[in-house]
Amino acid sequence: MTPWLDCSPAALLLSLEVAGVVLVLFLVAGIALGYALSQPIPFRNLLDALVSLPLVFPPIAIGFFLLMLLGRHGAVGGPLHERFGWDLVFSFPGLVLAAFVAGLPLVVKPIQSAIEGSARELIEVSYTLGKGRLATLFLVVIPVIRRHIAAGLTLGIGRSFGEVGITLMLGGNILGSTETLSLAIYNQVLDGDFACATRLSILLGILSLGLFLILRRLGRL
Repeated sequence: MTPWLDCSPAALLLSLEVAGVVLVLFLVAGIALGYALSQPIPFRNLLDALVSLPLVFPPIAIGFFLLMLLGRHGAVGGPLHERFGWDLVFSFPGLVLAAFVAGLPLVVKPIQSAIEGSARELIEVSYTLGKGRLATLFLVVIPVIRRHIAAGLTLGIGRSFGEVGITLMLGGNILGSTETLSLAIYNQVLDGDFACATRLSILLGILSLGLFLILRRLGRL
C-alpha cells in the first residue's frame, strides 16, 4: 500500500463517502433554501438565522446540542431508538449530518445573494409571464446562477472535509468506523505521528483542490 494511505486508509474512503452524500444534499437543500430565503416567505428571518448559525456559533457547541437532541436519550433520538432502533449519533448518518450542518450556510449564502442580485429581475419577468415558483426555479434561476451554485458547493464540500467539532460530537471519533480524514489527522497528532499527519494533511489539501477545480469547471459550462 502506498505510504500516503498506510496510516489511515479507512478514513480516506469514509471521507469520500460522506462528501458524496453531502454533495447531493447540498445540491438539493442549498438551492431550495437559497431560493426560499430570497423570497418574502413567513419566518424568513428565523430560517435565515438557523441556516447561518454555524458561521457564528462554535462547532463543538453545535455538535453538543445536536448530541443532546439526537442521542438515545434526546427528544428526537430517544423516540427513534425506541420505536425503530435507529441510532443517528456515532454512525455514518451522524457524520453526514455533521458535514451537512457545517457546510450548509456556505452553500446557501452565495446562492441567495445571486438570486437577490442578478436573477431578481428575471424572476419577476417569469412571474409576470405566468410561470410558477417551481418552473421559475428550474427554467430561470438555476441556469442563471449556476456559477454561484458551483462556488457554494465548493465551499460547502471543502468545509465538510475539514469539519472536526460537530463530527467529534455526532460521530464519536471511533477508529475504523467514524474516523474521517480530518479526525485521522487530529488522532495522528495526538499519537505523535507527525509524518503520517503531514501526509494526510497534504492528501486532504489535494482532494479539496481537485474538487474545487472540478466544480469550477462545471460552473463554467
